[in-house]
Amino acid sequence: MSEYDPQALQAKWQQRWDEQDTYRASEDPADPRERRYMLDMFPYPSGDLHMGHAEAFGLGDVVARYWMQQGYNVLHPIGWDSFGLPAENAAIKRNAHPAEWTYANIETQANSFRRYALSFDWSRRLHTSDPDYYRWNQWLFVRFFERGLAYRKGGLVNWCPNDQTVLANEQVVAGKCERCGADVVRRELTQWYFKITDYAQRLLDDMAQLDGWPERLLTMQRNWIGRSEGADVLFEIEGREEPVHVYTTRPDTLFGATFFVVAVDAALADEIVTDDRREAFEAYRAEVAKLSDIERLSTDKEKTGVFLGRYAINPVNGERIPVWAADYVLSDYGHGAIMAVPAHDQRDLDFALKFGLPVKVVVHTGLADPGESGEATPGEGLLVNSGALDGLRKAEAIAKIIEILEAEGRGTGAVNFRLRDWLLSRQRYWGTPIPIIHCPDCGEVPVPDDQLPVTLPDLRGEALAPKGVSPLASATEWVNVECPKCSGPAKRDTDTMDTFVDSSWYFLRYCSPGYTEGPFDVEQVRKWGPIDQYVGGIEHAVLHLLYSRFFTKVLHDMGMVDFNEPFLRMLNQGQVINGGKAMSKSLGNGVDLGQQIDDFGVDAVRLTMVFAGPPEDDIDWADLSPAASQKFLARALRVMSDVTSAPGVPFAEGEVELRKVTHHTIDEVTKLLDSYRFNVAVARMMELTSATRRAIDSGPGAGDPAVREAAESLAIMLSLVAPYTAEEGWERLGRTGSVAFAGWPVAEADLLVQESVTCVVQVAGKVRDRLEVSPDISEESLRELALASERVAAYLTGTPRKVIVRAPKLVNIVP
Repeated sequence: MSEYDPQALQAKWQQRWDEQDTYRASEDPADPRERRYMLDMFPYPSGDLHMGHAEAFGLGDVVARYWMQQGYNVLHPIGWDSFGLPAENAAIKRNAHPAEWTYANIETQANSFRRYALSFDWSRRLHTSDPDYYRWNQWLFVRFFERGLAYRKGGLVNWCPNDQTVLANEQVVAGKCERCGADVVRRELTQWYFKITDYAQRLLDDMAQLDGWPERLLTMQRNWIGRSEGADVLFEIEGREEPVHVYTTRPDTLFGATFFVVAVDAALADEIVTDDRREAFEAYRAEVAKLSDIERLSTDKEKTGVFLGRYAINPVNGERIPVWAADYVLSDYGHGAIMAVPAHDQRDLDFALKFGLPVKVVVHTGLADPGESGEATPGEGLLVNSGALDGLRKAEAIAKIIEILEAEGRGTGAVNFRLRDWLLSRQRYWGTPIPIIHCPDCGEVPVPDDQLPVTLPDLRGEALAPKGVSPLASATEWVNVECPKCSGPAKRDTDTMDTFVDSSWYFLRYCSPGYTEGPFDVEQVRKWGPIDQYVGGIEHAVLHLLYSRFFTKVLHDMGMVDFNEPFLRMLNQGQVINGGKAMSKSLGNGVDLGQQIDDFGVDAVRLTMVFAGPPEDDIDWADLSPAASQKFLARALRVMSDVTSAPGVPFAEGEVELRKVTHHTIDEVTKLLDSYRFNVAVARMMELTSATRRAIDSGPGAGDPAVREAAESLAIMLSLVAPYTAEEGWERLGRTGSVAFAGWPVAEADLLVQESVTCVVQVAGKVRDRLEVSPDISEESLRELALASERVAAYLTGTPRKVIVRAPKLVNIVP
């Protein structure tokens, strides 16, 4: 360890990389190298880097450096997702402007990223809170508006009472704000939306292209989009002229509908409630308003509701069924109303039993009568009590009833999606102003392109405090403008955009960050896109990734990109925890990344992160030892420093053992890296280090060319996880230029041939012999050899009960 000074290595090589701009991607059209685009999910500048950053960005850097070694022209950019509530809240607390906190934190993180030896192309750095970035958010919004994909409407929205802003459905987790954890309530507001539902089917269908994504992530997206097939059925409501549409996935059970339920907060409920039921209805609606959607949908919650004094007509049998308002139906599901079939839906059954409503079995499943057992029977069976559907099974009955409904004009086959349009208005300051002017005569008028960006007025401190409306509303000089169409008095829209708009296309801006003729240079995106590898947390499975896919499809339809999926491959990392729990100040188990780097060096921390386990698994820092990683790196550097042979000296004949180890390591590490098994790849590098050390100390010696080959291969492979140590070792080996571009070593096929393999023979689970056999030995031949062994025979008294053969490495004999 006396020779290994990580801080000195960091200072030396960081300066060298900065001076030489080592990792800048080439834009030279004559560069023959194939291009690859490696992207990390960009950070929010909430403070300095933490342990989670160390893992996520460390994993991405392994991929980027591996591609550089393989000879690709690699784009590996960095920027900051720099709008958002934390900066605004910090500004209120400090009586300052959000930009001060934001850009100070960005500089802190930028310095830490450089220290952490990440192979970023710093020339492409961007910040989403810069006007020359958010100008293009506004430009894209106007294009969406022109295409009918951005619109404004009133309705119930998710409201965070703590952050004093609306939230998209995707930002509500278990009934709470995903950012601050406050209970979300429902509130009536007029807001801006992106019409992502127009792309629901394409978002689902195009997943077939994403074979480089983890299946878990794809499942989460499929479930969120939530496609279902069924029927739209028309129910007449007595006293209402227009019929009500009801979507159901089980139209085969229509004959079992014994009552009708409307969401208590739906406009329909308020419209049809009779005068004598209004007082009870409004009292009930006020109580339900206090509940989150999660609470309302909970299967454990006792069912509540109120009769609206109206009756609906079942379209298949003409029966009058009572109309109720209840909390277990949501206003934004389907049309905000359902037909209730209590025999075959547990929530409907619970409601029916609570209020004494009829239960009618229409699917015979062989189970007990739900009205008596209290257990609904939602499964399949033969249709009964259903007229023309009697005797049919589910699929046949659904097809038949849709045919009947369509023939009679009482319904149609339909597809429904769980996905709802993206609510993007935010009632906060530190975000992109929505580029719309509201004119009393002209209506909603987009800000002309030549007037973009609409920049934020200078508000700070208490002026930013949440008031239930955007702080921008108080900036009267900014708000009051002329209408671009009629020049009459008008007002700017005072909401800002959801920050997920910023991150839905930032990866395209990296291809030409200084471009001024549009959000990105279309030709540059065609050269670099789509992203070959994306690295980030599974927590973005729905929010960011779904929105980015939507934006890409819209841009594809606009002719601005020639691909319709932005990310070809995804790698999700786990969490870094401590002592079995997530790190937090309240638990006192936080680990300071800067302190770990000060104590052990960047390379030791990076190596520890990568070696801890598969990327997708959680890492418990309490179980790891950066000190051990530091000792290994010291050994590896000594191996590279001790080589005395000159480059290019021919290999000695007969000395092939170390060369075999080297080339087997190259072959294995290459395959392991291609399958994201980075931790096992590091283990193989450690084994090569030990083998090379033995060759120096007791084998052919430090002057043998095979030792140089092993040490140089080690330096190149180690550069992916410990770049400072690898650069120093490469230089001590007498090589010039950065080790990052030395070229990935290629395993020689002749040195990969195994002349023999050691086969372990077990009797009753204990090792009794080891046999040297051919790697190609058959199971039958290996079985005969094992049973013929004298050592094995000594533990057998007759014919064994079972012989398990796993050629060529294992035979397990059960006496």
